[in-house]
Parts: sequence; C-alpha cells; structure tokens
Amino acid sequence: MSRERHGNQYIGLMSGTSMDGVDAVLVTFHNDSGIEAEHLESNPYPADLKQKLERLSDNQGTPDELAQADMAVGRCFADTANRLLDRINLSPEVVSAIGSHGQTIRHGASQQPPFTLQIGNPALIAELTGIDTVADFRARDIAAGGQGAPLAPAFHEWCFSREGESRAIVNIGGMANITWLPGNNDPVTGFDTGPGNRLADMWCQKHLQRDFDTNGDWAASGILLSDLYEALLRDEFFTLGGPRSTGRELFNGQWLDEKLTTSNRDNDRPEDVQHTLYALTAETITRGILENGRPDSVYVCGGGAFNGLLMRMLRDRLAPAKVTTTAALGLNPQCVEGAAFAWLARQYHQGEACDLSRITGARGPRILGACYPA
Repeated sequence: MSRERHGNQYIGLMSGTSMDGVDAVLVTFHNDSGIEAEHLESNPYPADLKQKLERLSDNQGTPDELAQADMAVGRCFADTANRLLDRINLSPEVVSAIGSHGQTIRHGASQQPPFTLQIGNPALIAELTGIDTVADFRARDIAAGGQGAPLAPAFHEWCFSREGESRAIVNIGGMANITWLPGNNDPVTGFDTGPGNRLADMWCQKHLQRDFDTNGDWAASGILLSDLYEALLRDEFFTLGGPRSTGRELFNGQWLDEKLTTSNRDNDRPEDVQHTLYALTAETITRGILENGRPDSVYVCGGGAFNGLLMRMLRDRLAPAKVTTTAALGLNPQCVEGAAFAWLARQYHQGEACDLSRITGARGPRILGACYPA
C-alpha cells in the first residue's frame, strides 16, 4: 500500500442485484463496543447506465460496453463516497480504506468453471477518492473453491452473534439470503434462499410503472394463487442443499414468464400474482431458516425490511420467534450490507482470514479481496 492508515473508520460501498444505485456507509469500529454505522449516502444510477447494466446482466452488449460500464460504475461508486464525506465534513485522510463490493453483472458459481463478475473499477475509486480501496472479494472465494456468495454471513457472525440465543439474520435485497447464528458452539451457516424483491419489483414495474411496491400495499390488495404458488416452489433451486447462491441469471423475467405460461395464468389479476410472489419470498426464507432449527429471534435487513406485507408474512410463518429488523440490534437495515464490506476491508487491512467453508464451500479460511492503493 502507498501508505499505512491505522484508524478505525472505513467506508463500505454496495450495489445489489436490483441495480438501482449505490449505497455508501461510513463505519466506525470500536474494539470494546462493536460498530457505529450512522452515516448513509444513497446515489441512484443514471437511467442510461442502469439500462446498460440490465442489458449486460442479460448477456447482451459488447466488450467495449462492458469496459465503459466498469468505468462508469467505478465513477458512480467514487462519487457516492465523496458525497458522503462532503456531507459530514470528513477528510478522506482519516478513512483507513474503502471496501467495494462492485456491481454484479454475472454470477455463474454453478457453471464449469465457476465464475463471478463484479464491475466498478476499484483503481478509479482509489484515484477519485484518495482512499485505498479493497475490492474483488467474491473472486478470491471462487478461486478457493467457494461459490463467491453470500459473503455477509461472516460479518453477521462477528456483529450479531449472542451466546445463548439462536438468531437468523435475513437480508432481503434483489435476492434473499440467511445467516444462522446458533448461539452456542455449533457452526454458523448461511446461503441464498432465492428471490427477494427482484421478481415483485419487475412485476410492479410492468403493471404499475413504479420501481417497487411501496410497503407491499399493492400486493396486500391481492390474494394468494395457491396453484401458482406451488408451481413456483417446485423449482429445483429450492430443493438444493448448501452451499448455494443465486442471482438474476436464474430468477428473472424469463423465469417468471415461463412459470406463468406453463400454468396458463392469462386471466389472473396482477395484484394476485404480486401477492403470490411475496409469498414465495417469505416461504423460501422460512424454509431456509427452519432447515437449521427454530430460532429465538429473526432480524431482517435490506430493502425487504421496509415492506410491511413481507414482514407480516415472515412473522406469521416463523411464530413464536420474534421477527424484527436489525435496527433492534443497533444497525440500520439499510446499512448492514455496506457495513459488511467495510468490515471485509478492515479484515484485509488486519490480515485476518474469513472462514466461509460452511457457507460458500471454500476450501478454508482466506483473506478476501485485493487492495488498490490511493
């Protein structure tokens, strides 16, 4: 690295499978009292960039377009970090490093050879922010024989484990994943459960021309289509054991259209389909949790934590467990994923390996990421 910084403040940069923009989170680590992640900056992608990313994720586009998107996303990530620092009047000199997840374009963990591709040029982020940038976390896990995702369970264990209480941490973004924290000496596990908000968001965009179904209110006006629900649940992915990860390569508009066509759903009300899509998300999350046992508490983060219907569905299925958001643990649900990548950057700086062998299938503990000095 070009210089050593030994502070306790890191920035995490995250953009998920929804491809709606970038979140930057400033995280302060306290050796004796956990973390603070009080400052969040969200920066939507420009419409033309989002359209390009959508096309690239659908295996459309040229190498030139991929390279241009890599630079554009890197600039957007850097701009978001700089806006955060400007808003809170913090000098980049006091930030030890940025941890950047990047924007996932393709995730082929089940292909041969397995691969994962995140863009958002980290050298450009370091150049534009003046802060060392740690990135390429998933690639290192893939190289070690893992699936490259989910990575957040390592952070969830560090941040949220509590002796004597079994907990499930649920992240609901475009896709959904869970972390099982047993509260004893049993191993921590985690995996992707399937679609989170992605299918419902697409359906809402198609029928209401809105980015998402606020609070699940539109879906709440519908009813469960039991036969469609059962058809969706029969997908082979939901029968797989761990490690398992997924993305929009599987759960996308084509997947949903095929299910609707096969089931002859032409006359269904759109709001009933929307209700059923949220029920699919809630049910597959619940099944994933109960594979490990019945938890004392369930804590939800990501955009799904703000969807009242989805939270009610989870509470109904997981009773008598307490189901709430990570705010109850002192961490804003919108900040958890960004904080995870700030933590991974800190792990890199400290030379600390993450053992994701029971989560991603990696061959053993690895120091994740690569550093691009400022």
